[in-house]
Amino acid sequence: MVGTAVHPDVIAFERDAPEAAVDVALRWSDSREERVRGFANGVPTLEGSTHLLGFRDGLAAAVNAYARERQLLTAADPDPSADRICQGLTAVVSVKLDRPEFLGATRGTLGNPAARPCVAETVRDHLGTWFAEQPERAGALVGRFL
Repeated sequence: MVGTAVHPDVIAFERDAPEAAVDVALRWSDSREERVRGFANGVPTLEGSTHLLGFRDGLAAAVNAYARERQLLTAADPDPSADRICQGLTAVVSVKLDRPEFLGATRGTLGNPAARPCVAETVRDHLGTWFAEQPERAGALVGRFL
């Protein structure tokens, strides 16, 4: 991790779904650098992938839902972007699939379309639960993105 941790916990969770088994660990620091690493069936996906897009989708959905529920954003305020939310984020996103579809000559990209919504739902649900269980930490964390 680069920088000083914004919260003391590594937020980690897993889910076994029909589409994929998903494992995520994440933590924010005061750095501006985003360090997100993806793996599919143990293979590094260095060139991005559907599961990493789903991770960003779920992260943005959880943060924006929390901010709206707590009225930290007005109806006229735009949602913070995934790029803004990912500043200072260090994360590992791993999926295990029955039939991974690797793309490219180096097989560094996962192309399974079903991985994106599966990871997004997992992240949204579990991060939303963490926010509900840690309201002070969640408020301070989400406040950084607004």
